[in-house]
Amino acid sequence: MTRLVLPDTDRVLSRQTGWSRAHWEALADHLLDSLVPYFSPGASLIALPGRPSRSGTASDQLEGFARSFMLAAFRIGGVQGKGCEELIERYARGVANGANPDHPEAWLRLTPRSQQMVEAAAIAVALHETREWIWDRLDTRAQEHVAEWLGGFNGSTTHDNNWRLFQVVSEQFLASVGAPYSQEDIEGGLDRIEDWYVGDGWYSDGDGQNFDNYIGWAMHLYPGLWTRMATATPGTAYEDRLKLYRERLRLFLEDAVHLVGNDGAPIYQGRSLTYRMAAATPYWMGALLDATPLAPGQTRRLCSGIARHFVQHGVPDERGLLTLGWYDTFLPTTQQYSGPGSPYWASKGFIGLLMPPEHPVWTDPEGSVPLDDADQVRAMPAPGWIVHASRHDQIVQLVNHGTDHAPVAEPEGVEPDGDAHYNRLAYANHAGPELADHAPRIDNLIALVDADGRSSSRGRIRRIAVGSRTASSWHKAWLGSEGPWRIETASVVHSGWEIRCALVEGPHGALVRSGGFAVAGESLPEATAGARWASARNDDGVLSAVVGLHGYDEAGVHRGLGANPFGVHSATPYLTAPHDGDPLVLVSAVLLTRDALRPEALAEGIDVSVDGATVRIALPGGDTEVVVLGSNRAG
Repeated sequence: MTRLVLPDTDRVLSRQTGWSRAHWEALADHLLDSLVPYFSPGASLIALPGRPSRSGTASDQLEGFARSFMLAAFRIGGVQGKGCEELIERYARGVANGANPDHPEAWLRLTPRSQQMVEAAAIAVALHETREWIWDRLDTRAQEHVAEWLGGFNGSTTHDNNWRLFQVVSEQFLASVGAPYSQEDIEGGLDRIEDWYVGDGWYSDGDGQNFDNYIGWAMHLYPGLWTRMATATPGTAYEDRLKLYRERLRLFLEDAVHLVGNDGAPIYQGRSLTYRMAAATPYWMGALLDATPLAPGQTRRLCSGIARHFVQHGVPDERGLLTLGWYDTFLPTTQQYSGPGSPYWASKGFIGLLMPPEHPVWTDPEGSVPLDDADQVRAMPAPGWIVHASRHDQIVQLVNHGTDHAPVAEPEGVEPDGDAHYNRLAYANHAGPELADHAPRIDNLIALVDADGRSSSRGRIRRIAVGSRTASSWHKAWLGSEGPWRIETASVVHSGWEIRCALVEGPHGALVRSGGFAVAGESLPEATAGARWASARNDDGVLSAVVGLHGYDEAGVHRGLGANPFGVHSATPYLTAPHDGDPLVLVSAVLLTRDALRPEALAEGIDVSVDGATVRIALPGGDTEVVVLGSNRAG
């Protein structure tokens, strides 16, 4: 057992978080020291406890080494190797033995689309950032072994998404050390990501509507790292691309600053969330590339808030390890490719350590972020989101009308079920979707439910519009092989609430069910329900509520056990309405707050009138919103 010991808080330099560079170094050292008992004798593999990935234990042990090597590299590079002698020796020995095909701990060779490609990129990055202290100290034969191993990328194929960038940085490293490489592979990968750029600083991770944290810690990270390698490669033209990547990163950060609460809690949405502190990556990268709208003190404020948030929630665990989960171990957060070493891509979130101690990002006083000063509403048309946040209760909510992680091609017949990490109508930083296989699909979905209890899902999302405070989309709903029926949803954001207007097609006798946020904790959330409203509050004081404003006639709360990343006990309020076979207009208010709020009072304070498919909403304060449903039938 090891214990994380952090320096005293520094409220002079960092008045909000109390964190300084010393805190980051202490956390990095603790994570790296805690891995020592799990190293193989030759130091080239790390065998961590936990569920194996689909790639097998040999790949998982390489993953543990490679991803922690990135953390070690950032730690070493930022202080020019001073005080890192043991770390340098450990990873230099591991690299030499792992790349040696005749060593008993030799790494798996790179084959097309293999998991080893992912880890190879981490090793290439780490070797570049520690070139003076690790690569240059390897003997000639060891360097040849490394070049030969990384050379498995040359002319090979990767998955057609962010993996193209793994090939780019690995072969650029080969170029920088004079080893064989393919310029065609590098240019081809960089050209391919242009196909996925959708504007405003946003990429999709591959074809489709794949928007999540990966955009920050992959699609912006690796092009920036590539330019750092390219500067070390004689004859490489990179200035035009660097200018482009810097412009895009700056634009992305104008949105991304709104995806984290002022307590450091990032929104729980998308895949590979077990990387945790990696959420800090794009903010640090903006400072590293001088490509950020944020002042240095604002950057540290955001990043330190993220790291501190996870530390306060028990990360790493009592062994000093990063587990497969969000706070504690919770396997439904992960994907099949996630092995015990996978969480160590939290290392990406430590890239700020590459900036030396005298850099303004470490020496300037912490600055405030927008949410410190006022409630925020930010429309993000590129991913199809509206993000709104409350300053006083630190809750950030993401209204989703454009991200689905669904296949691009129109499938024949029934569409596949949507991914709960992408297909919900809303996400938040203090509430997560119900993820366990046994959990019914209720939270943040409007679904058809038949007499046998089967419910429809939200698969591919067809966008209609994203405005400053309103967004809309529709999807196909299936009940088994029956369907499809069209469900159109429009969201209106007002004063921390989301008002959902829906036009629901469906069969006679079905039930329409509309769920709010699932809240969770270590004890049973307190749940209440009345006529057309329901609520649940967890032990952290977070209240989830739904209020029927038109068309709903019953309400309830579903309780979950072991289904939610935020706690073992969960509860989801929901509304229901019977379907008579004709298109049905439904309106509800969805809330997530720490306020003491009576949902029934909200119902009395919002006046809704419906004329056909036109919904007129008179809001408190005198604002009026008009939503016209069913006017866009394209798609």
